[in-house]
Amino acid sequence: MTTQTVEYIRYRIPEARSAEFLSAYTRASRLLAASPHCVAYELDRCEEDFEHYVLRIVWTSTADHVEGFRTSELFPDFLAEIRPYVGNIDEMRHYKPTTVRGKGSAEPTLYERAGGAEGLARLVSAFHARAVRDELLGPLVAELPDEYADHVALWLAEMFGGPGPSGQSRMVAWHAGREISAVQWRRWVNLMHDAADEAGLPSSPAFRSAFAGCLEWGAAPPISG
Repeated sequence: MTTQTVEYIRYRIPEARSAEFLSAYTRASRLLAASPHCVAYELDRCEEDFEHYVLRIVWTSTADHVEGFRTSELFPDFLAEIRPYVGNIDEMRHYKPTTVRGKGSAEPTLYERAGGAEGLARLVSAFHARAVRDELLGPLVAELPDEYADHVALWLAEMFGGPGPSGQSRMVAWHAGREISAVQWRRWVNLMHDAADEAGLPSSPAFRSAFAGCLEWGAAPPISG
């Protein structure tokens, strides 16, 4: 179970001091970032009342904050930056996360991050061009109908959280009875990653990790051997 704690510091800063306050925390944030006990931090300003600020700091634990950061060589310089605003603090407490958490629907799907239908069309086109020339996959691709590529795009869109009809049933039907080895399956995954580079899909570790997970989960069911 995680021991992380969230510290909230609520400030009331007069408008005339807001610029210097933000500058001070910009400098102080570098010291937070350097601490091995600080997981993340964020300073937010109220939209309805500009004098109100909330600083949110995630610490590895309350003890690590109090006994670690506050006794470290970083803390004196951090305190020197924020000391002029200590008197403007309305609240400074630690909070433990509860089990009530989740993500809303506003977060982009993998389909959207991949560029939607256009991005997947580029991906499938780049993959097909590589597959037909590949010594392991070329013979398999040559046996498939012309509309196969379109259904691959539909299948990927479904796996990536996109709209439209499913291509899963066609994919299963086309792969049924074909002996596809583990080596060919791995080549398929690798070529898809190469095609993603060529198609200009996001290269961030977060996207590629989710991309790889979908490929391996979605491709494994119809594959045998």
